Amino acid sequence: MPATDPAVLSMGEPLLEFNAAAEGTLESSTAFLAGFGGDTSNMAIAARRSGASTGYVTRVGDDAFGRALTDLWQREGVDTTHVVTEPGGETGSYFITRHGDGQHAFTYRRAGSPASRLTPADVPERAVAAAELLHISGITQAVGPSACDAAFHAMETARAHSTLVSYDPNHRPALWPAARARAIVMRSAELADIVLPNLNEGRLLTGVHEPADVLAAFAGRGPAIVVLKMGADGVLLGEEGRTTHVPAHRVVPTDATGAGDTFDGAFAARLLDGDSPLEAARYAVIAAALTTTGHGAVGPIPNREAVLQAGDLRR
Repeated sequence: MPATDPAVLSMGEPLLEFNAAAEGTLESSTAFLAGFGGDTSNMAIAARRSGASTGYVTRVGDDAFGRALTDLWQREGVDTTHVVTEPGGETGSYFITRHGDGQHAFTYRRAGSPASRLTPADVPERAVAAAELLHISGITQAVGPSACDAAFHAMETARAHSTLVSYDPNHRPALWPAARARAIVMRSAELADIVLPNLNEGRLLTGVHEPADVLAAFAGRGPAIVVLKMGADGVLLGEEGRTTHVPAHRVVPTDATGAGDTFDGAFAARLLDGDSPLEAARYAVIAAALTTTGHGAVGPIPNREAVLQAGDLRR
């Protein structure tokens, strides 16, 4: 048990990452850089590097991949009290290939992963109640029916204890049918205080095209804050009936893997530290941009000092 409960509690599926060393297809790639991924794990690490105390809720196998991920969280200072090690479990993995201009493609090996077997019993209700913010993603809900039940139980527990709920749809069409995804994502938006879609998935899930309309479709479900992530076009922030555009921070991108997850973690950390939603969004835009200047999901995530220096945000 940690000395104090984490302020940010994230729940989902972690993965081992194999990132192609050179551009090309998976078939043509001959060398890979090993790393770490999983959207909610990335978020927890990003929030920790931006100054928040964080914890992770998941299941991993008792294999080398599971041990490597657990070691990662411990090195990063992410609390692992609620990480369950499953005997005989095979922790998931994925491969990244790149095709120029920072664009990337993913190949997953995750079927039957321990995290897909998360259940409501794995939700640490006392820790959720003690946290300031719970983070859930649509991937957590898509990887398995019991994991989806666990995600809803966690969100409902958070709401019962006035813990903020942060939700990123992170829609992956290959994981579930569109109708199921739409129903679950929109119900989750109703349970969330903060919703963080990207523009492409927002268009698919809402059926509208213009960014302001996509944002409005999510805001209409009731969250206090909606941040629509638009890549090189920055973000649209919706709060208290106002919509504000935050421009992107300009960099030369190498690999956009995990940029949205970094935004989520950085935004949460700064919001809990007292920033206004607009201030937190400006900070998180810079953090996400810096992430794209290196390879892989975790390695390039910047710490607080790097973001402040890049954006001249010291205070």
